[in-house]
Amino acid sequence: MPCLILSTNVSLDGVDTSVIFSEVTKAVAKIMGKPEAYVMVVLKASVPISFGGSEQPAAYGELVSVGFLSPDVNKNLSAAVSSVLETKLSVPKSRFFLKFYDSEGANMGWNGTTF
Repeated sequence: MPCLILSTNVSLDGVDTSVIFSEVTKAVAKIMGKPEAYVMVVLKASVPISFGGSEQPAAYGELVSVGFLSPDVNKNLSAAVSSVLETKLSVPKSRFFLKFYDSEGANMGWNGTTF
């Protein structure tokens, strides 16, 4: 049930977001060993973001999961997601933060109940 929320100051006008969703979903599923059907990706665009005092392309992300996170997994997720943002939205890897949350199942709702 990984959920990845990405916010960027880049406009998505004219951008094929289905490619971004597909690439990020596949990467998260593969790295975490989860079926793609369990991965949720939220993409928020044109969000006012200043990074280092500059409003050049930047992004911030949060990934919440019930387990399956570790230092190695987090490093691989950061590399994969930042690569997609750099190639598809021209957000340099150096202008992207990704925060990881390992949640307990009782704190995540799905399908009318919790995990």
